[in-house]
Amino acid sequence: MRGNLSKKLLSIFVTGAMLAAALSGCGSAGNGSSEDQLSKIRQSGKIIFAMEGQWAPWTYHDDSGELVGYDTEVGKAIAEKLGVKAEFVEGEWDGLFTGLDGGRYDAIINGVEITEERSKKYDFTTPYAYIKTALVVSNDNTDITTFEDLSGKKTSNSLGSTYADMAAGYGAEVQNVDTLSETIDMVLSGRVDATLNAEVSFYDYLNEHPDAAIKIVALTDEASEVSIPLRKGDGSKNLREEIDKAIKELSEDGTLTELSNKYFGSDISKK
Repeated sequence: MRGNLSKKLLSIFVTGAMLAAALSGCGSAGNGSSEDQLSKIRQSGKIIFAMEGQWAPWTYHDDSGELVGYDTEVGKAIAEKLGVKAEFVEGEWDGLFTGLDGGRYDAIINGVEITEERSKKYDFTTPYAYIKTALVVSNDNTDITTFEDLSGKKTSNSLGSTYADMAAGYGAEVQNVDTLSETIDMVLSGRVDATLNAEVSFYDYLNEHPDAAIKIVALTDEASEVSIPLRKGDGSKNLREEIDKAIKELSEDGTLTELSNKYFGSDISKK
């Protein structure tokens, strides 16, 4: 009896240990913490980038409807360095990170600035661009000349963007919109007092709309670092290292400078 009981107990223990190991393995695969993302990308032959597709000159559609822009071409160049194709999925700004969290995208390439808060949740690649934030008002606005003047005023920006957070930090009431054009339309119509965005994006808008009655009244002193956010964890380590290597090569061979001059009229790929 004792022998049979011991065997039964041993069997139960081994089965329980195997089940626990199996469950543990499933948990690791589910959250992506141990799965090598780079290997998965190379097996599929594509890397999926998320972007807005409505933020010129970063990501937008030209007159023929083709998806173009600085980030679009940088994404394609990085994919080529990885030996795969780039696939772009468009969505609203606040949904890009949700999709990345859920594993629907491999990375986001959309002029994303590195912030302390974002760095707590995501791993960032080497920066591939540097930009200053501009404060824009209508031509007839004389009340706002500095970022500090935003206190008690209304601004418009994308929900969860660096610019919305910055405006709120200066005491502004932020109205949430989806695109740069919408933010400027709200300024021009008087529904808000100001908007914030990348300096180069405003210059591109003014180039396309030279008669727009808006002006830049202030710029941040320091340039922000633009990078590609990835999911945090060991699973993204190899992918981050390969993208860093690709960005370094694209910088050294002049590709980033060429694309920057093409879309921005200046080289924002270097500090």
